[in-house]
Amino acid sequence: MTGQPIPVIIDCDTGVDDALALLFAVRHPALDLRAVTCVAGNTDVDGVVRNTLTVLEQAGAPDIPVGRGAERPLLEPARSATHVHGVDGMGDLGLPAPTRTPADVDAVTLLRREILASPRPVTLIPTAPLTNIALLLRTHPEVTGNIERIVFMGGAVATGNATPVAEFNVWHDPEAAAVLLTAGVPITMYGLDVFTQVVVPSADVHRLRASSEPGARLAGELLAHRPAHPGEAPEAEEAGGLGDAGAVCSVVDPAGITTSLLPVEVSLAPGPARGQTVVDRRPRPGESEIHEGVREQPLVEVALEVDVERFVKLYLETVEIPGT
Repeated sequence: MTGQPIPVIIDCDTGVDDALALLFAVRHPALDLRAVTCVAGNTDVDGVVRNTLTVLEQAGAPDIPVGRGAERPLLEPARSATHVHGVDGMGDLGLPAPTRTPADVDAVTLLRREILASPRPVTLIPTAPLTNIALLLRTHPEVTGNIERIVFMGGAVATGNATPVAEFNVWHDPEAAAVLLTAGVPITMYGLDVFTQVVVPSADVHRLRASSEPGARLAGELLAHRPAHPGEAPEAEEAGGLGDAGAVCSVVDPAGITTSLLPVEVSLAPGPARGQTVVDRRPRPGESEIHEGVREQPLVEVALEVDVERFVKLYLETVEIPGT
């Protein structure tokens, strides 16, 4: 590693794959994880705080401040994903309750404090609904002066998961995602198009689960809970998707993804397209622009391809301590 570590803050809804992302972030020497903020999403916000603190303890992380954030989206009620992540949001693995406690300030206050206090501009990595980030940008817009960029896990160019066209994090709070896109800093969208591709083979998952080191073993248990190919043969069932952790890998190794700078907007109207990230990949304007005029849309670096083997190797080398 050359140069100083990248100061990062992760905003998450821990969550099986958010936990995988945290395990990577605290162990990679190129990252300086300054804080973690929590928002309702995969489970309720108090469960997210609990899970986050537990993961940091299991990883042997230093006392990184953890902030409790929004209990629900800006306009709509919270809608969890416990059918994917388990009742506790962490695969119902029976993990111990944390001994650490969250910070004595809320997530937005913690975000502002840590961003402005950082000697170098911060990279924000939201892996959750974007409610906290929208509240931060609207309440304390001065923080953008010390944000290097935002790399968020969310959205989709092609197929959604919460709906046929909408990805869960953006669908959960579309208005917040729309605010994010107007942040005025460079933004990278690590969406479902690459999210679903990065899969850890079953042999590696088995090895992690057998580790005597708590953090590596937890990574294996989480991967085993998140099968990449549900319902297929046992060897495929054991292979686990990295999910959100891929977005953090892309901060360490941006050459692992192929991006294009494209106009992106979030569909906010009620109906079947609500929460869709509409990514304009057309080579030239269409009839709509010709007849109605061009609308200004934020330009976002959209991840279109990912080097799967490269990210799997990077993840395993980081999380798995030699000899365990």
